[in-house]
Amino acid sequence: MVNINKLVDKAYEEKSIKEILDAPPSALEGLTPRHDEILAELKIKTIRDLANWKHALNARALDQLASHEK
Repeated sequence: MVNINKLVDKAYEEKSIKEILDAPPSALEGLTPRHDEILAELKIKTIRDLANWKHALNARALDQLASHEK
């Protein structure tokens, strides 16, 4: 079981997962409003956008494949 409170900023600890996914990336622990500005330039305005960003998905797929490479 994942403790969501360790993944998000204090202001989002009591929010639902849907609310968190609709929040700006700075709702994630360690990210700031400046990160929101930078990510917005890539058309990433929510955590959901970030989670579904094709380049993040591609990087994750490569990382998973690497563990099976000989």
